[in-house]
Amino acid sequence: MRLFISSLITGMEDLRKAAREAVTTLGHEPIMAEDFGALPHSPQVACLDGVRQSVAVVLILGANYGAKQPSGLSATHEEYREARDRCPILVFVQGGINAEPDQAAFIAEVQGWNSGLMRDNFATPGDLQAKVTRAVHRMEVATATAPFDGNEVLSRAIASFPDDERNYHRGESLTVAVFGGPSQTVLRPSQMEDPALAEKLEQQALFGSARIFSRGAATVSEIVDDKLVLKQDDRNPRSVQLDAQGRIVVRQPLDNDGENNMMSVIIVENVQERLFQALRYSVWLLDELDPTQRLSHLVVAASVTGGFTMLTRAEFRASPNSISMSGFGRGERPPVHLTPAHMPRAALAQNMNPLVNDLVTLLRRQWR
Repeated sequence: MRLFISSLITGMEDLRKAAREAVTTLGHEPIMAEDFGALPHSPQVACLDGVRQSVAVVLILGANYGAKQPSGLSATHEEYREARDRCPILVFVQGGINAEPDQAAFIAEVQGWNSGLMRDNFATPGDLQAKVTRAVHRMEVATATAPFDGNEVLSRAIASFPDDERNYHRGESLTVAVFGGPSQTVLRPSQMEDPALAEKLEQQALFGSARIFSRGAATVSEIVDDKLVLKQDDRNPRSVQLDAQGRIVVRQPLDNDGENNMMSVIIVENVQERLFQALRYSVWLLDELDPTQRLSHLVVAASVTGGFTMLTRAEFRASPNSISMSGFGRGERPPVHLTPAHMPRAALAQNMNPLVNDLVTLLRRQWR
């Protein structure tokens, strides 16, 4: 397993040596800038390529920020940004330091990354070596069950969308699937049927920071085909489905603001809002079920049911009585997803805004 060691070099030689020894002791290969030798391109390109070829990054942060590159960021900051969307980052911040202003801002950015696999402070090179060893071993355990197969996880996510996605009689709705891997059990049967779990999911769905249920509708929980299902059967149902592998499917109605009367218009802003709610709920649920992040990667897919067209609120208000029914007579609209479909688990929380915008863009294309 290749692990990229990211930090300043000057002044941190002992710390980098400690990280190297931790990685090699466990039988893995450290990727370090000082080992690159003569290359036909810049050190910046070589380091970023090293990040891309690694399965994880060991990030060591001290008091100094380092020289800024043309991007306006230090080399270490660039490496962090490159890794954030690609692989787990094991973060170690030196204790008792007086960080430079740019470094303090960098540390705050890293510590605000609320889905990191491992964050810790250290005092000495020996302390760092012990903590890197422990963190890498924990990551080994988390991923030892099976290799991650993004295509297989995507196929399962697509297959999870309800059969009635083809039907329009129950109104417009959004379904979001968040599936993790490598494939493994995160809930035992007894945990799945524990009433306390259903109660916790219901409380978050009704009163949490990402509310996906209506407080005015009754909620029912049951086990269906080995899955825990919470649902509200009002005019247009809401539901959460969870299986033993931590795979999540959220369905919500797409309310039309009461301004389009009988027109079956999907409002873009409503799709965006529901996507944010579903993904925030999924982040909370994954952290609740799998706090050590054995599910290290995720696939996200989304589908909209019903509707004759999709417009922004401004587009609809500009011409509410002359709607082009671009979706009329259309067959099934398949779920959309990014390409590649999989991402490091941390990217779901860290990059939710661009993810939602990209998914909405792909959904809108189905009406053109």
